[in-house]
Amino acid sequence: MGFYDLSKEKRKDLVHKIESDILHDFQKKETESIFKYFSDEDTYIRKAGYLTIGKIYKNGTIDVSNIVNVLDKLLKSESEKVRQTVINAAGELGKINFENVEHFFDQGLFDEHHSVRNAVIGSIKKMGDKNPVPVLNWAKNYIRHPDKEVRREICHGIELRGRKHPQDILPLLKELQHDTTARVKNTLIHVLGQISYKKGCLVTVVKELKTWKNKELIEKALDEIIDVHSRYKGFTALTQKEAIAYIDENYSGK
Repeated sequence: MGFYDLSKEKRKDLVHKIESDILHDFQKKETESIFKYFSDEDTYIRKAGYLTIGKIYKNGTIDVSNIVNVLDKLLKSESEKVRQTVINAAGELGKINFENVEHFFDQGLFDEHHSVRNAVIGSIKKMGDKNPVPVLNWAKNYIRHPDKEVRREICHGIELRGRKHPQDILPLLKELQHDTTARVKNTLIHVLGQISYKKGCLVTVVKELKTWKNKELIEKALDEIIDVHSRYKGFTALTQKEAIAYIDENYSGK
């Protein structure tokens, strides 16, 4: 029976058991329960597992070095579900202290399984939103990486920070404006659309795009921005008509 097949009360009981079992593992210097929950077929049970790691870290119940040591061991697992959950757990720690877990993302970026690499993207999003300075400094090391998938993952990962603070990630995105790989270019255009629609963000994005050299990419990005203002109608600071008017007035190349 899956996590969400249970009643609300039984879900609460299960989460409490997961938290208790994982804490017991740390106290007894074991990994049996951690491995069991990290490898579970149900994504929500795995999520409860990695959120528990974050709670234990925040509460100071277990020394961070012990937590990191256990995660290091589990990252060597042959199970992609375990490795994926390790990366997500490291992301919970990285929202507060990225330096302790940076090496997990150096490894996870190059994992053979897509689910682990996707966990890196998700973790960069949540860490970059809460703890941007060290995370974005780390991302700078990979934004021009020879591996196109690494460039795409970094581009996608820094998106969430840009939704409220586009100025923080636009210098990194600019590094990709001449990328010839379709997946990277499409991700870049997507991210530019995603960081443009909240209050004040369109002004920042358009001002930055005026300094970019790749006119073809800029045109596609502006089209995406206009489209986003239609797709996300009701969530955008401006109507699509207002966004078009602003772009027409403030971007001479349009």
